[in-house]
Amino acid sequence: MNRLIVGLNEFEVILLRASEQSVTASIVNKTAPHHRPSVLWFRCRRWRTGLPPANRDTLPCLSTMSEPISTTAQPLLSGSVLVLIQFDVCEELRLDQLQQSVSARTLQQPSMKHSAPAYVRYQRPPVIGPLEPLLLETGERLEGEVKYYDYGVASVIYQLPFSGDWESLVRLASRWVWDVDFASRVEPIVRQKLERVTSAMVKPYKRWLSEDYFIFHVREAAGTPSAADVTRDRGREIAQVVRGDRLVLSEGEIREVLQSQVSYYAGDVAVIGWNAAFLYDSTSGAETSIQLLEYANSQLLEFRHYDELLTGILDSVYDLLGQKTGFFARWGLARSATSLHTVLLDVAELTERADNAIKFLSDMFAARFYKLAAGKVGVHDYKDLVAQKLKTAEDLYHDMVEQFNQSRAFFLEVTVVLILLIELLYLFRGKPF
Repeated sequence: MNRLIVGLNEFEVILLRASEQSVTASIVNKTAPHHRPSVLWFRCRRWRTGLPPANRDTLPCLSTMSEPISTTAQPLLSGSVLVLIQFDVCEELRLDQLQQSVSARTLQQPSMKHSAPAYVRYQRPPVIGPLEPLLLETGERLEGEVKYYDYGVASVIYQLPFSGDWESLVRLASRWVWDVDFASRVEPIVRQKLERVTSAMVKPYKRWLSEDYFIFHVREAAGTPSAADVTRDRGREIAQVVRGDRLVLSEGEIREVLQSQVSYYAGDVAVIGWNAAFLYDSTSGAETSIQLLEYANSQLLEFRHYDELLTGILDSVYDLLGQKTGFFARWGLARSATSLHTVLLDVAELTERADNAIKFLSDMFAARFYKLAAGKVGVHDYKDLVAQKLKTAEDLYHDMVEQFNQSRAFFLEVTVVLILLIELLYLFRGKPF
């Protein structure tokens, strides 16, 4: 049996043979990998010199089994972080012209997790174009691409590979969600690209609405835990990532975040929040989830635009009705009512186009995933607001038409009375009318 004595002053390593007949001293390179002997004895040289010779080798401090010492620790997590920035640029994008002008390609239909004959189908698949890498002040280099949707949305995705532990992922999420303004950095890049293809933009907007969303995709974790193990053992960190918060959340908030999860296999899970999502899945498995999150956020952006548009229209109608209260003012409501009805038809058409841009054909998991994502990011809330304002605008349109009809009926009645008076006048004077 070999014994290893370490002098704490000089960190010398002296290898003694068990026979005690010969002593061989050697200095071991501390930086190179080596094997531990079967028994380790740690001594301080000052202690040994003060002991009798018979007792110098009788103070064991630590023992361990013989095993290699690894000098490089494997990362606990590996995957990627995606930032999604979307802009509502115009009423419609002509994808055929875009594809020819910006060297874009058509997006393939999303692949599914399972082998069942079910799939997600785009009504008109978006086209994808390249983007130059984005360099942050921290030195992080993000690779990106841009997608163009036919209903007027330009969607930018930047991606950064990630490897590390849970704490580093929490810190990265907090910094990206709250400290980095990606929209202001990316908007000039997208404007520069679309300036080359203005003919492909129908009714472009001067001011662009924007939405950003963050996706933290963990592809591999140490020990390959199941989805249930990840959410149970790392629920606190997952909640911090989804909320973008460095501080430890309360148990109630953690439960609230983890309620918004969906899984298909035992080894995958998606936890979806209003501003970010956590995915634990393979690269191919996460592809569909990322596309559905992107589509849900583009719908949110469109309904935000319709909500803002209808708010402005309703304000102008209220002002119009408040100013025009007289007879002749009501007579002029016909033109305003016609304009309002035209806008309502346009909004209804655009809403239907955005709402039906993607179809779920027998894929119940994709439908459930999208329903959860749309609910968390706020699509349903804005859709309800748009529906309410459309109904209010329709009621105002009918009210304006009714006021115009009343004014017209009153005018006709007055005209008939005047004709009768003139006839009576001529009758009494003995002259035919």
